[in-house]
Amino acid sequence: MMQQPSMAMAAPIPPPLQLLPSAKLVDSAPLPSPKPRAQLASSHSSSSSSSSLPVGGGGSSAHDAALLSLLRQRRTEEAYQAYARSPNLPGPTCLSRLLAQLSYQNTPAAIARARDLVRRLRDEGQLHRLDANSLGLLAVAAARSGATAYALAVLRTMLRSGYLPHVKAWSAVVSRLSASPDDGGPTEALRLFDSVVRRVRRVAVATESRPDAAAFNAALNACANLGDVRRFAQLFDEMPQFGVEPDVLTYNVLIKMCARAERKDLLVFALERIITRGIVPCVTTLHSLVAAYVGFNDLETAEKLVQAMREGRRDLCFILRQSNHGNSVDRTDEEAHALLEKLVMHRRSTEEDGEGVEPPLLPKTYTPDSRMYTTLMKGYMKEDRVDDVVRMIRAMQQEADPASHPDHVTYTTVISALIKVGAMDRARSILAEMAHARVPANRVTYNVLLKGYCQQLQLDKAKELIREMSEQVGIEPNVVSYNILIDGCILVDDSAGALAYFNEMREREIAPSKVSYTTLMKAFALSGQPKLAHKVFDEMEKDPRVKVDRVAYNMLIEGYCRLGLIEEAKKIVEKMRQNGFQPDVATYGSLANGISLARKPGEALLLWNEVKERCAASPPLRPDEGLLDALADVCVRAAFFKKALEIVACMEENGIPPNKTKYKRIYVEMHTRMFTSKHASQARQDRRKERKRAAEAFKFWLGLPNSYYGSEWRLEPIDGDEDGAV
Repeated sequence: MMQQPSMAMAAPIPPPLQLLPSAKLVDSAPLPSPKPRAQLASSHSSSSSSSSLPVGGGGSSAHDAALLSLLRQRRTEEAYQAYARSPNLPGPTCLSRLLAQLSYQNTPAAIARARDLVRRLRDEGQLHRLDANSLGLLAVAAARSGATAYALAVLRTMLRSGYLPHVKAWSAVVSRLSASPDDGGPTEALRLFDSVVRRVRRVAVATESRPDAAAFNAALNACANLGDVRRFAQLFDEMPQFGVEPDVLTYNVLIKMCARAERKDLLVFALERIITRGIVPCVTTLHSLVAAYVGFNDLETAEKLVQAMREGRRDLCFILRQSNHGNSVDRTDEEAHALLEKLVMHRRSTEEDGEGVEPPLLPKTYTPDSRMYTTLMKGYMKEDRVDDVVRMIRAMQQEADPASHPDHVTYTTVISALIKVGAMDRARSILAEMAHARVPANRVTYNVLLKGYCQQLQLDKAKELIREMSEQVGIEPNVVSYNILIDGCILVDDSAGALAYFNEMREREIAPSKVSYTTLMKAFALSGQPKLAHKVFDEMEKDPRVKVDRVAYNMLIEGYCRLGLIEEAKKIVEKMRQNGFQPDVATYGSLANGISLARKPGEALLLWNEVKERCAASPPLRPDEGLLDALADVCVRAAFFKKALEIVACMEENGIPPNKTKYKRIYVEMHTRMFTSKHASQARQDRRKERKRAAEAFKFWLGLPNSYYGSEWRLEPIDGDEDGAV
C-alpha cells in the first residue's frame, strides 16, 4: 500500500483564530457518510481494479497509473490538473492521496482545491472512496486555515461513519475550539473530546486516536476558558487512565484556571507543584503568572516577579509567598474551590496548608522576555500609568538579552498608551524609534495610530499616515483601516468623505465588512440622509459576503427617527421582526427620540406598553437611561402623568436616577395652570378628575406643592376617597 503523509509530520499549530459562526460543511451542504472502517481495507486492496471501473462515463487504469506516479513524485500541482481535466473520477488510492497532499500543502489555494474535491465526491455520492488519513489531514488543514467549523464537521462525519481520526487531527481541532473567544467554542471542544474518548474506550486494542498530553491540555484549556473547575478536575484525574502524565503546559493551564476561579492565593502553590514534581517551568509558565497578577490588578507583585527574574533570582516562590496575602473569594461553591485546592496543593494536609514548608527554588534562572514586559505594560495602561509604560520600554531597550528587547507588539502597546492621553506627536515618534531599532511596524501598528488621529479629529494627519503606510512602507490598508477612516469622517460630520473612502476600498477590491456597511449607514443617518442610509442597507442585503444584523437595522431606524419619520421607522422595525430580530434597547431608544421629535405622545404610550411587556418577559429587556428618559419626557410634556410615574418608577427599579430638575421645569412651564379654570362644566371637571389625581401624585414626587403629603408618591387609589385623590 502506498505511503500517506503522516499526521505526526504536521507543522506546529499557529495561534488560534476566531471560530466561524456556522458549522455547516462544504458550502452549507452536509457531508455524506464515508464507508465504515471495516470496508476501508477492501477499498484499498482492490484500488487497482476499482480505479479502472467506469465512474461517470468510464474510467481508465492507465490514467490512474499516471496520476499515482505524479503523486508519488510529489508533483501535486500536475496531479491536480490531471484530475481536474479528467471527466471520470480516479480510484480510491489516487483520490485519498491527492486530498492528503493538497491538505498537507496548507495554502489557501490548496485548501480550496481540497474542499472542491470533497464537494465533487459528495455531489457524485462517492465520498466513501476517501480514507481516514486523508480526511484527518483535511480537518487539520482546515483548522489551521481558520475554518474551524468545517474541520469540526469533517471530524463529526468521520466519527458517525465509524472512523477514529488520528489524535493529531482531532486534538488540533479541539485546540482551536478551546481558544475561541466565545463560550461556544470551548463547549464544542469538550463535546468533541468526549465523543472521541467515548469511542476510544470501546476499542480494546491500542489506537493512534487515544488522547495524548496535547489533547488533554487542549480540553483542559477549554475548561479554564469556561471557568469550569469540576470538569477541569475530572479531566486531570482521567489523564493516568490513558497513560498520560501532566507536563509543563498542563500546569500552565492550571495557573490559568486559578486565575479564572479568582484564586490569586493559589498561584504560588501551582508554581511550587510544578517544581516539586521535577518539571522544569518554561518561560510561558512565568508569563502566565505575570498575566494572572496583572489580571488581578496586583501590579506590585507582577513587578516584583519581573524584577526578580531580571536580577537572576531563583527564589520566586519565596517572593510570591511574601506577597501572598490571600484574596476575598466567593465561597458559594465550596466543592469547586476544594477541587481546585486539591489539584494545586497536591493533597497538603490541613495543618501544613503550605505554611512552614520551605518554598522550593527554580531549577534555573529566567530572563523576562518582551511578552512579559508587554503584559506588565498593559497593566500600567489599565491604570493610566503612561509614564511607567514609556519607562518600561526604555528599560527593555537596555537589556542585554535580545529576547527582552521590545517587539512590534510592545511598541504598539506604547503607541496605544500615548494615544489614550492624547499625546499624538509622541505616539507618532514611536514609529521612528521602531525603524531605528529595526523593528518593522505592521498593519496593526498603523491602524492603532490611524484610529488615534481620527479620535483626535486630525483627519489630515490620518490621510498623510495612510499614504505613508501604502507608498513608503509598502503596507496596504485593509478593511479595518478603511473602517477607521470612515468612522473618522463621521466624527467631523463628513458623510461625503465617508462615502469616498467606502468607494475607494471597493476600487482596491477590499471586501466591505458588516462594520463597513453599518458605519457608512451611520454617517448618512447622523447627517440626516436616511434615504442614502437605506440604499447602503439594500446593498448590504445583496452582498453575499455579509449578513444584515440587528446593528444594521438599528442604524437605519436611527436615520429615520432623527427626522421624526416614525411611520418609516416602524416599517423597518416590522421588517426586522419578520427577519428574526427582536428590537433591543437601541431600537426602542431611537423610536422614543423620534416620537419626541415628531410630537406624537400617543405613539409614546404604545411604545411604553411594549417596553413594559418586554421588561416582564424572559429574558427581560434591560432599559437604559436614554430610553426611559425620552419616554418620560414625552409623557410629562403631554400631561400623561400616570404613565410618567410608571416610567420613573421603572427608572428607580433599574438604578437609574430620574432627572427631577428637568421634569419639574417642564411641569412649571407647561402645566402650572392646568386645572385652574373655574368655568368648566361639571361633566368636564369629572373627566379631569383622574388626570388631576395623577397630576397631584406627580407633583408630590417632584416636591411641588400638592394636595397629598404622605410618604408614598406612587399612584394608588384609596378606598373610601370619593374624589379618588391619593
